[in-house]
Amino acid sequence: MYASGALLLAAALAGCGGGSSSSGASGDLGLIQSGNLTVCSDVPYEPFDIQQGNTYTGFDGDLVNAIAKGMGLKVVLKDSSFDGLQSGLSLNSSQCDMVSSAMTITPEREKNVDFSDPYYDSKQSLLVPTGSDIKSIDDLGGKKVGVQQGTTGKTYTEDNAPKSASVVSFPSDAEMFPAIKAGQVDALLQDLPVNLKHTEGGQFEIVQTYNTGEKYGFAVREKGSEALLKEINKQLKTLRDNGTYDKLYNKYFKTE
Repeated sequence: MYASGALLLAAALAGCGGGSSSSGASGDLGLIQSGNLTVCSDVPYEPFDIQQGNTYTGFDGDLVNAIAKGMGLKVVLKDSSFDGLQSGLSLNSSQCDMVSSAMTITPEREKNVDFSDPYYDSKQSLLVPTGSDIKSIDDLGGKKVGVQQGTTGKTYTEDNAPKSASVVSFPSDAEMFPAIKAGQVDALLQDLPVNLKHTEGGQFEIVQTYNTGEKYGFAVREKGSEALLKEINKQLKTLRDNGTYDKLYNKYFKTE
């Protein structure tokens, strides 16, 4: 996830099918740009949020593309820092209509944004170099552990790691993973699917996972996006009912 300026990407999604017309959707849903679903995300954050050329993909991205297609809209992606997304700043300053960024639904965040129905159940995990003497969160005393600022992983680490652990915050995984590779931190604590990507090649391993009961949701503005939120939930239900959700889930989270 790069905490950079806004990068606009127009995804080539045909506004056909069972949704409303683009102009009708824009007018009814209170979108900031007619015919487009403007989406803020902190990319890259594999396997959820990936930018490939002019395409927004990953599990989140593919879901958003399908949701937008069902509404007869095109996706415009804005790369945004996660702090602004989880705080509601990006939405409430009308930078975008929707946030899609592997964001956990929490009571604190619900004070500033409205969430869709949950679309993913997440776990936290602890990643270390293969062969490390760190085997659990209890072994982080006197160690440096990397977390992403503004995330539930950071909160979990602060609440559960030994007091002598040094919690080092990074803007995103794009800075965290190079830090552990360079030996600047001893471990990373963040979402399980993201850490799983870092085990490829065998240099790093996950030594502990944490079932925190977290669920991800798409976010919209608290006021003025009631119709949009209803439509997002409608499209999510359709994707579950017609099997598209399961196909996308298996694509990104296939288990042995």
